[in-house]
Amino acid sequence: MPPQPKRKKSKSSRNQRRAHDFLTPPNLVKCGTCGEMHIHHTVCANCGSYNGRQVVEVEKKTN
Repeated sequence: MPPQPKRKKSKSSRNQRRAHDFLTPPNLVKCGTCGEMHIHHTVCANCGSYNGRQVVEVEKKTN
C-alpha cells in the first residue's frame, strides 16, 4: 500500500505551489518595416522581413 499524507495540504500551500503554473503571453514587438505586431526574434508574417532585411517572400492574400 502506498504511503498516504499525514496532514491535509492547506489552501495557502497548494496555491503557493501553483504560483508558477500560469501562462505568459507572447512577447510582441512592432515590425520596423511594415509596423505590424509580431513575435520577438521571428520573421514578420505580414512582410517577411527580419532585422530590417527581406528574408522570406510573402504572398499577399486576395479576398
